[in-house]
Amino acid sequence: MSLPFIHLRVHSSYSLAEGMLPIKPLIEKAAKMGQPALALTDSFNSYGALEFSEAALKSGVQPIIGAQVMIRDDTADEPSGEIVLLVQNEDGWMNLSVMMSRALLSGEHDPFIPLADLRQHAAGLIALTGGAKHGFVAAPLAENRADLAKRRLASLMMIFPNRLYVEIQRHHTERETAIEPQLLDMAYDNNIPIVATNDCYFGGKGDADAHNVLLCISESKTLFHDDRRHETDEHYFKSEREMKTLFSDLPEAIENTAHIARRCAFAVKKKKPLLPPFATPDGSDEKDWLRNLSHKGCENRLEQIRTNTGHAAYAAIDPATMTETYTARLNLELDIITQMGFAGYFLIVADFINWAKEQNIPVGPGRGSGAGSLVGYALGITDLDPIRWGLLFERFLNPERISMPDFDIDFCRDRREEVISYVQQKYGGDRVAQIITFGSLQARAALRDAGRVLGMPYGQVDRIAKLVPSNPAKPVKLSEALKTERDLKAAVESDQDVQNLVNISKQIEGLLRHWSTHAAGLVIGDRPLAELVPLTRDPASELPVTQFNMKSVEDAGLVKFDFLGLKTLTVLQQAIDLIKRKGIDLALNDIPLECEETFAMLGEGEAVGLFQLESSGMREVLKGLKPDRFEDIIAVVALYRPGPMENIPKYIARKHGREDVEYMHPLLESVLEETYGIMIYQEQVQRAAQVLSGYSLGKADILRRAMGKKIEAEMIAQRGEFVSGAAANDINETLAGQIFDQISAFAGYGFNKSHAAAYALIAWQTAWLKRHYTAEFLAALMTMDIGNTDKLAIFRQDCHHYDLAMLAPCVNHSEAIFTVETLAGGQGIRYGLGAIRNVGFDLMKSLVDERIQHGRFTSLEDFASRGAVNLNRRMLENLIKAGALDDFGHTRSTMFDAVDRILSFAQMARKEAETAQDNLFNSVEGVTLDIPLEHKPEWASKEKLTFEMEALGLYLSAHPLDEYMDQLKPLNITFASQINEKLNDTTEAVTLHFAGLLYAKQIRTSQNNNRFAFMQMTDPTGMIDITLFSDVLANAEEYLIENEPIYIKADARREDDRLKLLAREVLPLDDAINTKTMGMVVHVMDAAAFSGIASGLTRDGEGRQKLLLKMHVQTHQVILKLPGSYKLSQGFRQHVKSLDGVVSVENIFL
Repeated sequence: MSLPFIHLRVHSSYSLAEGMLPIKPLIEKAAKMGQPALALTDSFNSYGALEFSEAALKSGVQPIIGAQVMIRDDTADEPSGEIVLLVQNEDGWMNLSVMMSRALLSGEHDPFIPLADLRQHAAGLIALTGGAKHGFVAAPLAENRADLAKRRLASLMMIFPNRLYVEIQRHHTERETAIEPQLLDMAYDNNIPIVATNDCYFGGKGDADAHNVLLCISESKTLFHDDRRHETDEHYFKSEREMKTLFSDLPEAIENTAHIARRCAFAVKKKKPLLPPFATPDGSDEKDWLRNLSHKGCENRLEQIRTNTGHAAYAAIDPATMTETYTARLNLELDIITQMGFAGYFLIVADFINWAKEQNIPVGPGRGSGAGSLVGYALGITDLDPIRWGLLFERFLNPERISMPDFDIDFCRDRREEVISYVQQKYGGDRVAQIITFGSLQARAALRDAGRVLGMPYGQVDRIAKLVPSNPAKPVKLSEALKTERDLKAAVESDQDVQNLVNISKQIEGLLRHWSTHAAGLVIGDRPLAELVPLTRDPASELPVTQFNMKSVEDAGLVKFDFLGLKTLTVLQQAIDLIKRKGIDLALNDIPLECEETFAMLGEGEAVGLFQLESSGMREVLKGLKPDRFEDIIAVVALYRPGPMENIPKYIARKHGREDVEYMHPLLESVLEETYGIMIYQEQVQRAAQVLSGYSLGKADILRRAMGKKIEAEMIAQRGEFVSGAAANDINETLAGQIFDQISAFAGYGFNKSHAAAYALIAWQTAWLKRHYTAEFLAALMTMDIGNTDKLAIFRQDCHHYDLAMLAPCVNHSEAIFTVETLAGGQGIRYGLGAIRNVGFDLMKSLVDERIQHGRFTSLEDFASRGAVNLNRRMLENLIKAGALDDFGHTRSTMFDAVDRILSFAQMARKEAETAQDNLFNSVEGVTLDIPLEHKPEWASKEKLTFEMEALGLYLSAHPLDEYMDQLKPLNITFASQINEKLNDTTEAVTLHFAGLLYAKQIRTSQNNNRFAFMQMTDPTGMIDITLFSDVLANAEEYLIENEPIYIKADARREDDRLKLLAREVLPLDDAINTKTMGMVVHVMDAAAFSGIASGLTRDGEGRQKLLLKMHVQTHQVILKLPGSYKLSQGFRQHVKSLDGVVSVENIFL
């Protein structure tokens, strides 16, 4: 019986944007063909090695792990060449991993393995010499360099004695045909066996066109590029019969594939968790040290509770009883932790968290189910008392279901990297790595990329792509969209090009295109990680990256630690730092959880900038809820999600006594009382199973998971156990079944209470700070969003709401960040210099440091010589436009006109400083010259505001629309800050009316030669983006003048979680106001004003409005109604208001 053919050259979809064979379908195909073994040889990676091994073994196929790698001659001048390395055993796997990791971590653009490394790490590996195109041996033959090919073959023979095969491929290319005789001669002359391979990239011959499209996508080219990579249609997964027919003249090449398979006896397998040992200070056992630390920490926590409760509920508990309760829970948790072997894990996490706290790096109070651990609370890992808030340890670590604990830790976003650096230093840089994640081609992206490669018009492709529903949480496949979307189906049926586009897109849809790193996950090993998993390099970080994804890396025995960056923690710390400037030392843990003023603020919906609570929908919920206890905040964080959100009205009604509280069974009152009979939390499912049916909390967690996954067989078993357990509490089978069904229906929507409580605590902290230290909190918010002018505009509006003055940036008063200043009438927030556009935050920080060290800038010359030496023209102009140099007593127009002279003066000062070998920012003695200035009158108000907008991204001192505010009411205007509130949670279009200044516009032409426009307008509360299609644009284009006030009527809707505004009507704002205005009343104290009024009327000409003059003479009023009708514009209004003798002007609305 002849030996079978085994594929030894296979590129899965883990050969990113190159291979079209996902692991599971690849294995299924091999099994269906009856192949006893299969190799995986992705391009210079082992991303899929563990996944492939497991899937193959399950299907009865022997996995052969390998990789196609590039190696480089000892002579560096020669180009790299490709070989295939196949793993024989554990040593070979470690060697392959170490070599690839070293090459990829080197930072080379085109990584390679030097022959020197190959010599050192060849044990346990079989080598194939490579294909005709790039093969280490074959490529030189194709270039008529037989001597080089022979030298290379000799090197490989020495490195891989009896483990080297000359690779023969037949993809029907001229290059292969030309060199095959030479390869065979070299093999036979040196007594090296030959092996037949087919370099597989796709499943069937019909996938070739799609594969070429995929290659173009990876190279950012089109099919029309002559220099694009191209593979023949022979690179498909051929059957044994096809390969034996293809190599019928070289049967030994086929047989050797089976011989190689027999020599490879390795698969990547799952391992138990491998934690680095934790070095205890006294050399004691990890378990003993954990108990010692935990008991000390618990006592410290209890002492804090006794001296500063933070909640009145503690006051009712007897101290002795409290100690007994906490100690018992602590010992129970410690027993479970140590029995499961996780003492080291807790110590490692506690160590880096407490190090962070010692460095004053803000750490979150908890996240996820970890907040349910009292040991975590005692060790300082979390800051939320799990006993006080009814959080379950078994939701975090279940003794009846073995799995790794997983503390998700939030750190200050700006200082997260410091904690990671500490971990690297403690455990070794080669033992800490990030975790890889992969991005795939979803339906819309596949269509757009394929359309570009095929050379189709962008507009057409974009239109087709948008016919596929967008659902990021559950992406819609093209095959599904073709069944449900009639327009997409019609487009495919009516256009051959579209049909081809969709067919190719379906073939590449779901394939892996690129990799990135997990947002938070790190692994820490007990040895150099490359000995456990292959690594690669992230160009954006100094940390290596595992080649295995999160599931595979955990299966390989590595333990994941989550280091998340949370912006809100940075905001909180920034606010605390600003408060400290008042001489007040405030710790977040000292913030009381009972505060009527804070609850009242939330009950009014005042939640702008508050963590988890600031959305317009949530603010409406808070208005109805009127929270008065911390439990309400926990509940609303858990409820405000699709699904559970339906219970919010019921929760509010029951809280305020408008609806009776009902329980499915009296025993559930203790479980559901805090949520008014409504099941909100996953922990309530566990407690319900405990009180009704006698489940342990660990077993109840298994029940909760089963209910959530709705696995039928598991549900039947659990139902029986639940019903029989309930019988012990005299609950009959029918009622028990009904309760089980109700709990089961809820379980899929239940929220982790530990996570909700931890995030509710952060939300409360932001709320309390906003209520008691409003200025500091808002300043911190603005610093955190210093580059987001839309957010800054919202916060500026909030400042106005709280009567906080917004002070202009100033080089003598501002810092780089936003700060708080005490004013005669209250407080103000000083605009940060770092928020000015194009000046650079770090440079502004240096400027402030100079001022702090050497005193305020006393004049423009002093500023130029000390503060402006590193400024360029654009920076200086923006400082002037923003008003940051107003302190020097010159008009902005004067300084702007003198920018070149100021910069020249600064350069002269810099040279003087360099000559003196002085610091660039030190005072320059001897420079006493004045900057020649030519005084110019200040810019007109409108021009001044325009320049402010350019420099700051928003209008600060005023807004051009301010003068219109009392005239906008009849137009029912919606401001930028109100749009979300007006839309609320509807997905339907809502007609809204906007007034503002045109900020920017882009006019484009569609594929059908229709003109359309994107525009931005600004109002006092923010920026608004609006689209104008051709019909509206045709009538509106003459009004689209930058910095001119306009009125827009638009349809607003949410689409793909984004706000879409489509204009229906555009008018100059004056015209829109005039349509709602009958006339104007001018209040006059002095008749001398009449001539000025008359001259204004002459300029404005005739219209349809009436003008009334109300003359105030002592205690009498005389009303004069001017004959005729007029066009009374905003310009006329401003002209009249400026006249001496005019008291006020008011409109008469329809």
